[in-house]
Amino acid sequence: MYQLPRIPTVDQIAVESRAASFKKRSIKNESKEAALRMALSMCDLTTLEGMDTAGKVRMMCRKAIQPLAGHDLPHTAAVCVYPTMVSVAKEAVGDSGVLVAAVATAFPSGQSFLNIRTQEVRQTVAAGADEIDMVISRGALLAGEYAYVFDEVAAFKEACGPAHLKVILETGELQTLDLVRKASQIAIDAGADFIKTSTGKVQPAATMPVTLVMLETIRDHFLKTGRMIGMKPAGGIRTAKEAWHYLVMVKETLGDAWLSPDWFRFGASSLVNDVLMQYQKLKSGAYQSMDYFSMD
Repeated sequence: MYQLPRIPTVDQIAVESRAASFKKRSIKNESKEAALRMALSMCDLTTLEGMDTAGKVRMMCRKAIQPLAGHDLPHTAAVCVYPTMVSVAKEAVGDSGVLVAAVATAFPSGQSFLNIRTQEVRQTVAAGADEIDMVISRGALLAGEYAYVFDEVAAFKEACGPAHLKVILETGELQTLDLVRKASQIAIDAGADFIKTSTGKVQPAATMPVTLVMLETIRDHFLKTGRMIGMKPAGGIRTAKEAWHYLVMVKETLGDAWLSPDWFRFGASSLVNDVLMQYQKLKSGAYQSMDYFSMD
């Protein structure tokens, strides 16, 4: 049975102070284009609504492949959809290099039987998903049932086969930074390829203090084992300036190796439009209206 290893208590005041310090950093004009391109390449364009259609998913995939017509910009890292839309997205992205991620395991609540959630993962991978974004059982975590949470993540990891597993902690429901640290460690120990803050359906979603705690867990695990784990803050990151703050935090906590879509992602579709607007401003000297950019 899994035993949660001894982990340090989180100093909330120190974490909040350090996280706030990243917001005071500025970026030189000559570096802005590179930073915008990097942020864009790390975004997972997402549509997770009950009214999603095949047409909407195809339109999002076109934007992921070519974010801004007439400009040589990188494609986004992935598109993220419900399992029923995986085959549509897979066909739409083709060989562009854009990955197809899908939410599974009774997203966003996680409230279903383990065998049903495991089967959903298998079917979603069989449909063509490159990545699975799963949600942990927050009720079990809050009740201190750490072995149960470990076992379910491990089961989903096995069900993923060749696909990568991104484990959503839903940090807005975890109440303390100490529990965020514990949840991060459990997910990593169980085989997560990425740990992710939020579903985007609960507030607060991604915050800098929470992300810093998760990054520090990844750092400590790497120093102990040499194994790199990815990180994805999701929800609430809407501007290029905010994205830069997160990238500085990643660089100073984990180093340059993590400044890649292979190891760091933004789960924030609205961020893409602000990045594109800032890029246009950099190139033309004038802002375009947000009305000129599609919503997905």
